[in-house]
Amino acid sequence: MAKLATGRVTVKSSKLLDEFNASLMFDKKLYAEDIKGSLAHACMLKKQGILTDDELKQIEDGLVQVKSEIESEKFLFDISDEDIHMAIEKRLTEIIGDAGKKLHTARSRNDQVALDFRLYVQKSGKNLESLTINLMKTLLNIAKKHDKTMLPGMTHLQHAQPINFAYHMLAYVAMFQRDVQRFSDSYKRNNLSPLGCAALAGTPYDIDREFTAKKLGFDGVSINCLDTVSDRDFALEILFNIATLLTHISRLAEELVIWSSCEFSFVALSDEYSTSSSIMPQKKNPDVPELLRGKTGRVYGNLISLLTVLKGLPLAYNKDMQEDKEGVFDSVETADISLRILNEAMLTLSVNEKKMQDACKIGHLSATDLADYLVNKCDIPFRDAYKITGSIVVLAEKLGVDLSEIALENLKMVDSRIDEDVLEYLNLRNSMNARDSQGGTSTKETKRQIEYFEKWVKNYEK
Repeated sequence: MAKLATGRVTVKSSKLLDEFNASLMFDKKLYAEDIKGSLAHACMLKKQGILTDDELKQIEDGLVQVKSEIESEKFLFDISDEDIHMAIEKRLTEIIGDAGKKLHTARSRNDQVALDFRLYVQKSGKNLESLTINLMKTLLNIAKKHDKTMLPGMTHLQHAQPINFAYHMLAYVAMFQRDVQRFSDSYKRNNLSPLGCAALAGTPYDIDREFTAKKLGFDGVSINCLDTVSDRDFALEILFNIATLLTHISRLAEELVIWSSCEFSFVALSDEYSTSSSIMPQKKNPDVPELLRGKTGRVYGNLISLLTVLKGLPLAYNKDMQEDKEGVFDSVETADISLRILNEAMLTLSVNEKKMQDACKIGHLSATDLADYLVNKCDIPFRDAYKITGSIVVLAEKLGVDLSEIALENLKMVDSRIDEDVLEYLNLRNSMNARDSQGGTSTKETKRQIEYFEKWVKNYEK
């Protein structure tokens, strides 16, 4: 069968143009969404008296057959069909004849692709929401086991103050919570049907857009057809949401790489999620977190690519917009496998509590507590207390001990106002638990945060 869409063009297109112009080889991924939209559109045409009962039945049966052929890999994709919409319509017409030619009444490929792509993005966003929730639950389970496991909290990658490992994991839970919220907000904002906008200006046919919107699971219809057929904000949003999600994943991956090194040995990844060197048999490489870091760059690129495509386009549809899908497909698939493998890897993570505890004795993590002691107990202005504490840290360095283990007599050598109760302030666990303010790292406050996130996840899943 010849091309369905020729119209004004009367000379057969070159093979090179067919190859350059076609999107079929990647947009065939949208076949299920295209058939779903066509079924809804056909039902609407029947409701409005544009199709007969028999024609609707033929179209429905034909589309079911087309879907079966695609899924059983019996469907013959021909690049000259340009895209999945024309490929399906051509095959439908081959199967049922003239009734298939009526399916495109009151629609354009412009609103058709906008529908298919939006359905795909909405479905994909929901899937990524669910996978992110699973990761949050895994991190919460780790946190519940380690609300007393101390490790050095860092700034500038330098030891700063003692925190607990649960508290550190909860920082990522908070990041992933925002990711879930972004996907959810995007879904609500973009859950409007574009079908019925036709090429750009609506249609003279008596259609019922609300009917098809409801049948397809949308909350309503878009307002302005000119905007709708050229709108790809929903695609930009999922690309941005994925880029932000992968930023958070990459930050956790970076810490897993650092923590699993010999210099830290805070954690160990299961052999199931590690690889060996091709030449050094002793090596156990953290390939999963390294790849997660690396894949972050490609999703950034996909976002920038689509922003660049859209930035100078006049209204309404332009062929440039055919470049909207491959980056989205790639980012969605990258995010999907990244979330799944990170979750599985974290389920097998082993934590070396002793290494974490020992690391807290490096870097004088209770120095701020000593300064606070001098302010609260000795009535010394903070800036003076800060200077005195610095002198004591220098002394501890000379003595080769951590500030948390320095002897009382050495402290008094620097300032005689220091008394024996200072040792409680210098104790690392006391230091951690002293930070009991809302959002702080004390074990008590960490438990409260765990309860909050668990309740939030439970409410989300209702």
